[in-house]
Amino acid sequence: MGVAAIAELPMPELAPGHALVRVKASGLCHTDIDVLYGRYGEGHYPVVPGHEYAGVVEAVAADVRTLKVGARVVVDPNLPCGHCDACRKGLSNLCRTLKAYGVTHNGGFAAYSVVKAGHLHDIGDMPFELAALAEPLACVINGLGSADLRTGPMGTRTALVFGAGPIGLLLALSLKAEGVEDVTVADLNESRLAFAESLGLGAVVSGSQALGERRRGFDFVADATGIPGVVEGMIDFVTDGGTMLVFGVCAPDARIALSPFEIFRRQLKLVGSHSLNKTIPDALEILRRDGDRMGRLVSHRLPLAEVVPFLTSKSKDAATMKVQYVAD
Repeated sequence: MGVAAIAELPMPELAPGHALVRVKASGLCHTDIDVLYGRYGEGHYPVVPGHEYAGVVEAVAADVRTLKVGARVVVDPNLPCGHCDACRKGLSNLCRTLKAYGVTHNGGFAAYSVVKAGHLHDIGDMPFELAALAEPLACVINGLGSADLRTGPMGTRTALVFGAGPIGLLLALSLKAEGVEDVTVADLNESRLAFAESLGLGAVVSGSQALGERRRGFDFVADATGIPGVVEGMIDFVTDGGTMLVFGVCAPDARIALSPFEIFRRQLKLVGSHSLNKTIPDALEILRRDGDRMGRLVSHRLPLAEVVPFLTSKSKDAATMKVQYVAD
């Protein structure tokens, strides 16, 4: 735990019901850092991280009929039990014993990965680097579904996303792709805000007068920072009858203060979202429609050895967005 290193591993064995995938692109997520330091998952070490990955099917087990060698695929990393209360309700992302490739099982920061055949989705001719965005985008889609996002004249027309990092921008671009007319991103870093503007999004400095003038001005407000104070402040910016989404990952012991009366009187909706819930196909559809902009979120395409420093770095350049391991 807490040590990231390159290692030579034997070729993974192909179990029944599985396929061998040659990894072509794998994205780095903050969850990978939490896994490294034992803050997420059940502490299965050593483990190959990486849960945002795509590649080519190299071999399939004898009992697999749904896949062919040579298929270009992306991975749904979640491994629910299928029989607990949450799974029976269709909330596989809330499975009591949820496991995942890259968390409890070896994942995508490797040359090869063995994956259950049912967790592989065909990507056609989509570039692997773009397809590797499907997992975080699928998490976003689960969040929008949790919030029951509806667009049009009687639905969400204005949205504010706190946090102009890769997941915040992916959330903002998804809102645009789903038909929200006015999407604004708030952040303290002006270079990130400039990048957001180049993607066709509104941009405003957090805590600024310009943002303050839009209090109660957004139908939908989401946090993608994981900062408790930001979550607490969302209520000031949502319209009456609006929705607040807690999407960023705050520390488990963090607490905030909200007025129950205000939530009651203004008929506000406060929702949360965890991971993805079989939403990879929906993510691929959005990537096919809006991939050029979303693809710009990949700021670093690196060999595996050069990804390791990003896992252990304590500071990040504001220009760093999505870091990916890209195989030759």
